[in-house]
Amino acid sequence: MTFGEKLVSLRKEKGLSQEALAEQLGTTRQAVSKWENGQGYPETEKLLMIGNVFEVSMDFLLKDAVEPRSEREAGYYVSKEMAEGYFVYSRKYARSLSFGIFFLALAFVPYYLFDRDVAYYLLPTVIIGTIGIGFLASTALFEEVSYKILKQEPLLIDQPFLQEIRQRYAHLKQKNRLFILSGIAVFTAGCLPVVLVRKEIVAFENLMSYYPLFFVLIAVGLFIMIRHFTLLEAYRLLANNDVYTRRFGFKLRRKMLKKFDDL
Repeated sequence: MTFGEKLVSLRKEKGLSQEALAEQLGTTRQAVSKWENGQGYPETEKLLMIGNVFEVSMDFLLKDAVEPRSEREAGYYVSKEMAEGYFVYSRKYARSLSFGIFFLALAFVPYYLFDRDVAYYLLPTVIIGTIGIGFLASTALFEEVSYKILKQEPLLIDQPFLQEIRQRYAHLKQKNRLFILSGIAVFTAGCLPVVLVRKEIVAFENLMSYYPLFFVLIAVGLFIMIRHFTLLEAYRLLANNDVYTRRFGFKLRRKMLKKFDDL
């Protein structure tokens, strides 16, 4: 990727027009256009300003202008600003997704709490279920088209910032491991009695009065697991992108997207 191609990618990622970028750099739109088309090259002062505007290193800007990037190194550049935005988006997404699943699982509680009497359980079930669906639907409000490409392309991140992400990921993984394990334990505690009844190992009548508690445990367990696992996966995507891109699912998705684009 040449310097001009990289400048175009960074400018579009930040949502700047050539005129807006030129104004920030104290130059003309024609100069920016020439740089992007490979017809010129900015002086050192302007290069430093470009690095500040897009929060990238001089090494990143310069090395690819001299040496063509090999096929192995090809990928989508992720700036610090974009990565931090993705983490904020992931926290909001994880919160809404986990609350949505939590309330949907909780919607089973009134059925057993009111002894399966439709006159009593129907309304609270509908209300709780609607709240859950509302949270799941709200995840679409957080959807950012610009972040979709992070799961579709190999990623390029400045090495110092990549090391910072990996340190944050390692800390988050250690911190969230206990939450995820506790979520699994709570979920299992809620599911196990239900499984025993389904397998006819324990009579339903003996555990019927405890079913509301079992589904509360299932809901809480799902909430804990989904919230912490989803956020952890967001950091893992950037921190260990080389591992992520070797997954069969990633390669299959890329092939399908390529065929779709060819159509």
